[in-house]
Amino acid sequence: MVAIMHPEVEWHVSPGFPYVSGDGVVVGPQAVVQNVFAPIPECYDGFTIDVQEFFGSGDKVVMVGYLTGVWKETGKRFKANVVHVTTLKDGKMTHFFEAADTAEIIGAG
Repeated sequence: MVAIMHPEVEWHVSPGFPYVSGDGVVVGPQAVVQNVFAPIPECYDGFTIDVQEFFGSGDKVVMVGYLTGVWKETGKRFKANVVHVTTLKDGKMTHFFEAADTAEIIGAG
């Protein structure tokens, strides 16, 4: 996935994830790997994205699905709604936006 990221990709992660600080915006492929991808196995067991549908329009691709796994801190299994909106330009990912039910994931809901 890093290979298709624009050098200045803007990645918006849903606030509420335990590893997200501030407003959840990360810029650049290496920052995405370090601050978004790397913490996932530290926080979750069996984390998966269960894709239900893809939609495309113009430069946007929308994924609707579920995040599943076990939150290590509580041992709680979760299945949370998620939507990803990706913007592409010249074959590169320039913008990623995530809306996820983080309350379901951390058991706050």
